[in-house]
Amino acid sequence: MTTDGDAECNGIPGIGISSPVIEDGVALYELAAQTQVLDVNSRYAYLLWCRDFAASTVVAKRSESGAAGAEVVVGFVTGYRRPDEPTTLMVWQVAVSALARGQGLAGRMLDVLFDRVAAQGAVDHLETTITPDNEASIALFRAFAKRRNAQVRKTELFSGSLLGSSEQPEHGPENSYRIGPIAAT
Repeated sequence: MTTDGDAECNGIPGIGISSPVIEDGVALYELAAQTQVLDVNSRYAYLLWCRDFAASTVVAKRSESGAAGAEVVVGFVTGYRRPDEPTTLMVWQVAVSALARGQGLAGRMLDVLFDRVAAQGAVDHLETTITPDNEASIALFRAFAKRRNAQVRKTELFSGSLLGSSEQPEHGPENSYRIGPIAAT
């Protein structure tokens, strides 16, 4: 298991955090669907994501006992450096399997991802979007800001009317959470 960070992911036995490989895209697609809260994109999109944005994405894999070398994806964080603002890491999706929830894995993945991207070049802000009713995500990103001793600036990025559609006319707004500046570790 290739990992960025601790082999046991800070006390989470058997879980390692690494960059994705293309084949992980299928697991990301399936995990996004299992959350029942993320907007699920096509399998093709996740495969491309694992190819084109592997440097700004992490997957958490748990070793399966009994199967030599078998690992299962139990979490992921997808992100990218904003083209118009390359010192900002934009986090697109965060997912943790029911098998690994409640162990701090999402926060650990965010830390590993930010540190890895920052080590590749100057990054001093993290940004994400969250709907107002997603209290767990709001808490996750506020805790990240607290660990990094950084400020959080919240603004509405996309209104619900822009995000709604004929299939889903009622969609809440997506608020931007911009965290920073964040000092390099």
